[in-house]
Amino acid sequence: MKIARIDLFSVDLPYVAGVYTLSGGRTYESFDATFTRITADDGTVGWGESTPFGSTYIAAHARGVRAGIAELAPALLGRDPRQVERIADAMDATLVGHNHAKTPLDVACWDLFGKSVGLPVCEFLGGSTNVPLPMISSIYARDPEQMRAHVAEHRERGHRAHSIKIGALDAEGGPTLDAERITACLADRRPGEYFLVDANGGLSPETALRMLRLLPDGLDFVLEAPCPTWRETLSLRRRCPHPIVLDELAQLDADIATVVAEDAADGIGLKISKAGGLTSGRRHRDMCRAAGLTMAVQETTGSAVAFAAIVHLAATIPPRLLRGVLNTQDMVTLRTARFDAPVLDGGVLPPTAPGLGVDVDEDVLGAPVMTWGG
Repeated sequence: MKIARIDLFSVDLPYVAGVYTLSGGRTYESFDATFTRITADDGTVGWGESTPFGSTYIAAHARGVRAGIAELAPALLGRDPRQVERIADAMDATLVGHNHAKTPLDVACWDLFGKSVGLPVCEFLGGSTNVPLPMISSIYARDPEQMRAHVAEHRERGHRAHSIKIGALDAEGGPTLDAERITACLADRRPGEYFLVDANGGLSPETALRMLRLLPDGLDFVLEAPCPTWRETLSLRRRCPHPIVLDELAQLDADIATVVAEDAADGIGLKISKAGGLTSGRRHRDMCRAAGLTMAVQETTGSAVAFAAIVHLAATIPPRLLRGVLNTQDMVTLRTARFDAPVLDGGVLPPTAPGLGVDVDEDVLGAPVMTWGG
């Protein structure tokens, strides 16, 4: 089996609630998504997706994804897509960094691999635990009582974990507003629920400590990505009474090694596109498992194709280390594919269909914007 053709698609994914707000005043109304379709010489097709937040999240952005794929795609033609490690090596030899651009190509190869032998992707990642995966809601930053209501809405839809966005500027209310947001979101906490308080690197050690000291005693949550740099994170780590998990700082294998060596955190947000695909995501999973770090498997955002990759990887993580999966397709209004994943007891399982198990709506994606091969 050889890669005969690579098609690239671009589509805009509107945010389901209008405006998504992150720390530092960053806002998003829609997300610029990139999809790849890889066709093998026997006609088998694989799909992948990369949908970054944009240029203000980490050092990659949506248009950069497509520019990166233009560099990478010619180097993959004629290669066996089932040799996922060799595909990853070829991409690394062709383009340094730019993990977001490598992700949709890598994921499409895994989808193709599964279809070629009639098995779901999770079987090649180690096998599903067959334990339903708790879904994480994404609660963007706004008025505390609005956020509380947003948590309640997702609770009713079966989400058992919630990612609470904080990081108000001092002019917006600063640590006081963020403390009120956390308190409101946890006010109706149910047994078994898990809360991530996510600053997306928007706090300094000073503002984080001020916020934490304003909170009432006994609130059970994990602080995610509090600070933008390693130095600030390690400084806060020594003084923070809550567990810390990392996201934006945990992108490469070396970053996970640093987390372990420096005892910098208790877990990571394992975003597949940030890691560079399922091949590197699998490696991060194994490093975290060996070190006893917890994981929440996520993406910045995305549609059903991104969510499918999340579910297949998360299904292979021991339940004691998995804190949930982010249901990205619930964050956007456009349905790019059908992903019939069983939902049981508020959790999701990977489907048994071959590959990712997605049925892509090519009418929604439209015509390819770039093509390589015949």
